[in-house]
Amino acid sequence: MLVFSDLTLRRGAKALLESTSFSIHPGQKAGVTGANGVGKSTLFALIRGEISQDTGNFSMPPGWVIAHVKQETPSSQQSALHYALEGDTEYVSLHAQLEHADGAHLGELHARLDAIDGYTAESRAATLLHGLGFKPEEITRPVSSFSGGWRMRLNLAQALMCRSDLLLLDEPTNHLDLDAVIWLQDWLNSYRGTLLLISHDREFLDAICTNIAHIEHGRLTLYTGNYSTFEITRAEKLAQQQSAYEKQKREREHMQKYVDRFRAQATKARQAQSRLKALERMEVISAAHVDSPFHFSFRDPEKLPDRLLHVREARLGYADKTIIDKVELQIFPSDRIGLIGPNGAGKSTLIKFLAGKLPAQAGESWQAPDLKIGYFAQHQLEQLKPDQSPLQHLRELDKQAREQDLRNFLGGFAFQGTRVEEAVAPFSGGEKARLALALLIYQRPNLLLLDEPTNHLDLDMRLALSMALQAFKGAMLIVSHDRHMLKTVTDKLLLVDSGKAVEFDGDLDDYAVWLQNRFRAEEAAAKPSDEPAAAHTSAGRKDQRRESAERRKQLQPLKRKVEKLEQEMDKLNQQKAVLETQLADPDIYNEANKNRLKQLLLDKSNTDAKLEEVEMAWMEASEAYETASAAGE
Repeated sequence: MLVFSDLTLRRGAKALLESTSFSIHPGQKAGVTGANGVGKSTLFALIRGEISQDTGNFSMPPGWVIAHVKQETPSSQQSALHYALEGDTEYVSLHAQLEHADGAHLGELHARLDAIDGYTAESRAATLLHGLGFKPEEITRPVSSFSGGWRMRLNLAQALMCRSDLLLLDEPTNHLDLDAVIWLQDWLNSYRGTLLLISHDREFLDAICTNIAHIEHGRLTLYTGNYSTFEITRAEKLAQQQSAYEKQKREREHMQKYVDRFRAQATKARQAQSRLKALERMEVISAAHVDSPFHFSFRDPEKLPDRLLHVREARLGYADKTIIDKVELQIFPSDRIGLIGPNGAGKSTLIKFLAGKLPAQAGESWQAPDLKIGYFAQHQLEQLKPDQSPLQHLRELDKQAREQDLRNFLGGFAFQGTRVEEAVAPFSGGEKARLALALLIYQRPNLLLLDEPTNHLDLDMRLALSMALQAFKGAMLIVSHDRHMLKTVTDKLLLVDSGKAVEFDGDLDDYAVWLQNRFRAEEAAAKPSDEPAAAHTSAGRKDQRRESAERRKQLQPLKRKVEKLEQEMDKLNQQKAVLETQLADPDIYNEANKNRLKQLLLDKSNTDAKLEEVEMAWMEASEAYETASAAGE
């Protein structure tokens, strides 16, 4: 296991972690969370051996193979496929030795290659690249032909190709679209090693993590469960502080207005139903973010026409190449539309057209005279003036405003004090994204077009943006790989695929199934058909059936143990859910219920500890069962 004892990490004079102790067990998948700058990436650097702790001790099992995503990609002429294969260093070494081996050594090398499943390595690498969005014809292209974002996907593929004991992933979804995020989520769920994951994607953390390692105030606290469980647990602690509790109450009242607003519409579409559930969930979890530095809202649009935009029979593309054809779209003030679809299908193309940045090849487009578009895309960050401060950027939009009003507005985006007067050139990607959003919001648009607005934003800022978008009175169309954002702010999904843009009949969970089926079909189509198997004799088939029956009999005790542990986990999870529901009730924190609260917190602590113990036993039993099953095949 990874053991951190009385650990202190500093960056210059600043203590990131101070006298912190915790352990990560083999097979755990821990999400590392906390505000930007608290030391998440520094902790990874310690584990990789790039830095040393200031005081205390860190240890890990000798011989563990660590995989991580490199930040630089050489401008190489080797193919994308072979670049990904380099992640499996033993496979690469064996192949190099095979070129010069002979005799007995040649047999040993082939035996070792077979032992590490080396003969399927190229197929596995191709599957990885396919899942990360590379088309079959692209995997033979040289690495140098890909853009920066796609090279980062190649680095990710190389890390996943490594047969690692410990996988360190720092914001792996930043350069991915929704399709690749869903694929990566499934891949990581089947990963058998230990995973440490830094991510600001709530749904991603929820789906993968068995633990959350949260850093704040120089301490790392390890919580059992996924991110939603962590939020509830942290909210319980914060709610015991009166000021935090009062703020949570106000946030709940604010959220309730929007729950009420959409409750009547919940039967109209599955998307609305999904949004309602997400809003109700946010009532509980918002207390975990009461200390967020971000507090802002959209100012009401100056004018809000009955109909904002109408597109008929539009054909969209670049030069002579058509990307989407026969686009039919009307946008009204109440519309909240999420754009989904495979990578490269044309989502950004459609948004650029709607924003007036790309002319149509054919068709008609009508806009309301009072239409005011707020367009956010990643290139907006590049349009910030590096020598100007946030205050100067905002002043250019409103030369008549009082300086204090501008400062107050920027304060809601965590630009405070002297920070509002500093040049933006050295700002981080997250700070630049926050400033670009602040400038967009200040202009009071009545139609928002958002292309991946959450890139570089941390969890607190994403939550603040989500809540602000729900209160926005205009229309919105958004592309995002953050499923929590899509679930909480959209009512309708528009699928862009195969040259068309049509309404998707389902929610994001249905879309994930649609993607999985599509991926399997593409994988099956890409594989050459197997040669017909030789016919077995009747006696041979009888022998096989007898051997199979004997193997099943031998595996029964292991199987029963796994099933018993699964039943015990289900029972403990049910107990845990009941306790969490009781702890989510604001009345439990009244002085009169003090003793009851103590007992509930003790019961939950005992249940969490027992659940963790049973989960570890289940993982060991499952691995033993799978190993025995594989040995018999």
